Amino acid sequence: MARTGRPREFDRDKAIDAATALFWTQGYEPTSLTQLKSCMGNISPASFYAAFGSKEALFREVVQRYLETYGQVMAPLWDESLSPRDAIEQTLRGSARMQATSTHPTGCLVVCGASNCSPENEPVQALLAAERQRTRTGIKACVERAIAIGELKASPATDVLPDILATFFHGMTCETRDGMTSDALDAAVTSLLTLWDINAVKRETAKRSKKR
Repeated sequence: MARTGRPREFDRDKAIDAATALFWTQGYEPTSLTQLKSCMGNISPASFYAAFGSKEALFREVVQRYLETYGQVMAPLWDESLSPRDAIEQTLRGSARMQATSTHPTGCLVVCGASNCSPENEPVQALLAAERQRTRTGIKACVERAIAIGELKASPATDVLPDILATFFHGMTCETRDGMTSDALDAAVTSLLTLWDINAVKRETAKRSKKR
């Protein structure tokens, strides 16, 4: 039986890629169904709903695609083969490069994709809030692991270190959207990591100095 409601040339993966760029650029609420259908090749409403069900369902697919691709810069946070400091550094530098590149919208979709939603779209905002919390949890786990293995000292300064790192990470979106370059962000990461180093246990700092 012939399929109806969707043109044969419809490419679902390309449609999700196009929607990702649009949501990433504009955010969830400002992006209209008309814009979404247009960026997907002027598909019909019937084709859109047959493929995705709703705007929110499409956005959830977009977020999942983002996490599986661009969002992989966060993977070092959960890689215990890396030292905690290396995990944090690789995540920050990788995300800085990703967020500032000109081949796609700047910033982080998880940070800017649904930051100011009306009450009816609270589930969308909650979706991204949960992902941001996952980032905070990963950063905190790295700091706690560093303390547990004797890389960092347990102190009031290291108690707040996860909050400082997470705030910097999420703030990179605003800076890249305002034009900060990858090189400038990378230099800022270098400066930020001195907060880690000044709280490092001396023997670990000495080892790192010898390697350099």
